Amino acid sequence: MATMTDETSEDRISAVEQEEFLRFSLVFRIQHIFLFVSVVVLIITGLPLKYHDTAWAEAFFSAIGGVMVSGLIHRIAAAILIGVGVFHMYYILLMREGRKHLKEMLPRFKDVTDVIRNVFYFFGFIKDRPQFRRFSYIEKFDYWAVYWGMVIMIGTGLMLWFKNQTMALIPKVILDAAKEAHSDEALLATLAIVIWHFYNVHFNPSKFPMSWTWLTGRISKKEMMHEHPLEYEELTAEQEGKEEQS
Repeated sequence: MATMTDETSEDRISAVEQEEFLRFSLVFRIQHIFLFVSVVVLIITGLPLKYHDTAWAEAFFSAIGGVMVSGLIHRIAAAILIGVGVFHMYYILLMREGRKHLKEMLPRFKDVTDVIRNVFYFFGFIKDRPQFRRFSYIEKFDYWAVYWGMVIMIGTGLMLWFKNQTMALIPKVILDAAKEAHSDEALLATLAIVIWHFYNVHFNPSKFPMSWTWLTGRISKKEMMHEHPLEYEELTAEQEGKEEQS
């Protein structure tokens, strides 16, 4: 009886493992962790600088040790963000996994039709929601918004960080424009993260309190079939093909 129980337990463990898919590798997850930690720190230390004349900003500076300390922490987080950006370029251009992800992230005409179909689905005009591959148009929007935001934030941030060197090359009016762009893009990125990304990944009723894929890298079979049915079909067909060959 003991042997049968042990075998049953092993079978159950194996069944659970088969019900999950590896969605994000460790390399990808580490990039994401460094990205969101640096961005959160940049938001926390940057917004008080933007609204430095408010009471809550003054209270923040008082608690953290002053404007200079906040600026130092901001620059350290910025350096981490730059490092993530540089490594991600290496990842999507020179690593096989990264090139595959980039290919899947490229906008397609299907994304446009998926948006339209989803709107019709939400309003009840059609019964079936759009079928997504590895990345839906929502995830693609997330990715390219971050990508474009990093270009603006890092570019203008470096101009402000090395202000004297920048002013030796360009007129002050351009530096002033860079300051406004940096400030406004930071606010826009904060709102996009809190309203758009946090809802889709954390506050969505189907995921609350959060999707743990960012940490474990794994996604359940149920989630895969619901959120990425076309990718599930591809993986299943690929697995069946390997089994036939063996």
